[in-house]
Amino acid sequence: MIKQNIPTHIAIIMDGNGRWAKEQGLKRTAGHEKGASVVRDITTHCGNIGVKYLTLYAFSTENWNRPKLEVEFLMRLLEKYLKSELDVYLKNDVRFETIGDISKFSKSLQKTIANVKEKTAHCKSLTQVLALNYGSRDEIIRAINKGIKDGITNFTEDSLNSYLDTSSIPDVDMLIRTSGEIRLSNYLLWQCAYSEMFFTQTYWPEFTPNELDDLISDFQKRERRFGGI
Repeated sequence: MIKQNIPTHIAIIMDGNGRWAKEQGLKRTAGHEKGASVVRDITTHCGNIGVKYLTLYAFSTENWNRPKLEVEFLMRLLEKYLKSELDVYLKNDVRFETIGDISKFSKSLQKTIANVKEKTAHCKSLTQVLALNYGSRDEIIRAINKGIKDGITNFTEDSLNSYLDTSSIPDVDMLIRTSGEIRLSNYLLWQCAYSEMFFTQTYWPEFTPNELDDLISDFQKRERRFGGI
């Protein structure tokens, strides 16, 4: 991987925690715990190599359909992760943000999210964005409804973009999905219009900075024409 042409914004669908755990003879929860530790490694590495935005699909609008005990575990894990990572964010100059509708989360989790955002607001090396209770279709509908409430009757690309959760974030340069699945799963559909896409067989708990570097090397070889010649 060369240091020039590092993607500004990388988005990752972190898939395969449950299947990794099953193959290891472990409970699905163990896969989620291992996956959370990988988030730290990848985030830190992205900051070190010059990536400016890293958006991670942490909990989708459809994930509420999972077993109740697993959803409750994921909520506890998320709160525990954010509390434990605050010092790591600050040490590595990482700003924390979220996209998605977090109003459905517990008051305690919402408070933790707000606290970490506030404490890291001054950080500038990298912005880590967790997609929480996020679905791209839901995001677009919410954006349209906000615009209508403000009196907009004729949307343009710019006006709609200004109401999206990602209004202050550049479009995705590089999308990665782990675990061998080849689909977007309602993730950043608007923002990935011209992103370069990469699908790896590696389960998220086994994804490493070295593999990320290899994928970025492939990204650097691609010619991005954005519809031109």
